[in-house]
Amino acid sequence: MVDISIETPEQVETRLVEVLKQSQCRFYDNSFAFHEFDLERFPQDTRPEAVAFIRDDVCWSQLLPDTNQENELFAIWRFHFPSGADNSGFVGWLAHHFKSRLGSGVFVICGHNSSNGGIYDYWGCPISLKQDALTLLSELGAKPIFLR
Repeated sequence: MVDISIETPEQVETRLVEVLKQSQCRFYDNSFAFHEFDLERFPQDTRPEAVAFIRDDVCWSQLLPDTNQENELFAIWRFHFPSGADNSGFVGWLAHHFKSRLGSGVFVICGHNSSNGGIYDYWGCPISLKQDALTLLSELGAKPIFLR
């Protein structure tokens, strides 16, 4: 359920810092890259180690662990939010922190797990900013747990 509220910027900051602190933040040790395949190759070209699948009108894209330096590599982390938490505006709020502090945009892919708080987010930034991303998240109050 999407919450609608009218808040000052200070109230938004306070609320979303608290949401961040209460969330489960899982940070992957591996680097990741997007790999594409034609629509008609679904499901045979899917890989079980993919953390996300998304498609447009032409192809599927799956986000896979990858270390090939010729590919655009990303650091990946995931947030699961507490059930009932008002996380409205979280993506824009945190993306703004990344852009203003690290100079980079991020990408976000959302999913849903009804047994673990509902909506969850996969986040990615250039692999070169992995340590900076961890530092920023920690400074904002996240407690990342590392996944392999």
